[in-house]
Amino acid sequence: MDWINLESSTQLARIVELSETRAQLIFKHSTRCAVSDLAKSRLERKEAPSGVDFYYLDLIRERALSDQIATYFQVAHESPQVLLIVKGTCVYKESHNGINMAEIAEQTQLAR
Repeated sequence: MDWINLESSTQLARIVELSETRAQLIFKHSTRCAVSDLAKSRLERKEAPSGVDFYYLDLIRERALSDQIATYFQVAHESPQVLLIVKGTCVYKESHNGINMAEIAEQTQLAR
């Protein structure tokens, strides 16, 4: 899997813009959490659905940006967490052990 590091508010604005034509997924990862490591590993072992860009946010390093994402998309902050963004809106969110690539692929198809 090719992660795109998410490190700035400018990138977040670009994600919203890109989501108008292509699904965008944000994975909020805590580098201090075993559950987060497990969720990341499960995602990386599966084939990612086509037509989705995958962003990786190190929320320990980028906590303010993580909070900005939660506020912008009106979702409670959790870690680990995935947010699927389509047409500027979070159409799917999941956290902890609920994170899996099959569900992301299904939700991506439903959102198109």
